[in-house]
Amino acid sequence: MGKAFDQYCPIAHALSIVGERWSLLLVRELLKGPRRYTDLAGGLPGIGTNILASRLRDLEAGGVVQRRKLPPPAASTVYELTEYGAELEEVVHALARWGVRTLGLPRHDDDLDPDWGLQAFPALFYPERAHGLTETYVIRIDADAFTVRLEAGRLRTECGAADDADLDVTTDVATFFALASGDLPPEQALADGSVTLVGDPDVFARSVRIFSFAPRLVSAPALEPAAG
Repeated sequence: MGKAFDQYCPIAHALSIVGERWSLLLVRELLKGPRRYTDLAGGLPGIGTNILASRLRDLEAGGVVQRRKLPPPAASTVYELTEYGAELEEVVHALARWGVRTLGLPRHDDDLDPDWGLQAFPALFYPERAHGLTETYVIRIDADAFTVRLEAGRLRTECGAADDADLDVTTDVATFFALASGDLPPEQALADGSVTLVGDPDVFARSVRIFSFAPRLVSAPALEPAAG
């Protein structure tokens, strides 16, 4: 387990389980599904094997990760999230939306996984804005293509372009970020040619609202202490 903080606080308790360096990135990788040790090492460039082994032990001790032996012919051991650990998906996505605001665009030498959209679209997904909706979008961003399916308001994302899409969008990563952040209205993106579209512009505008950096909870500002 990680460091204790000597206070009764659920945030402090959570950080004692997943607050060590690399721990939440391990959770990020396991949100994709069960992974072998070598898969985890490959998905986390820069992590040492001793650190990886230590973090996995800590996450197992915290009830976040479990090991499972695959049946033959695979007969290998995989790590996977427990039911308790899988509930961190909401936390990871909220951190992604918060962090991307100051991350900036990827540079040419940044390590960007080809399947990055499998994490990006679930993190951006605003389920209340897709309630009961069934539609399929193909989103082409630079050299990558993703199929985003809404089935009665539930999200499924795949790599590659499906043939049955209601909407086919082509853009670049800078425009994608600007749309998701709300800095670029969809109507303007179509007008200036930064997005090309096969489909209904109204469906495109709706998809931009559904996949957004917008905060999911807005609290009222704290009250000033009363005078006197």
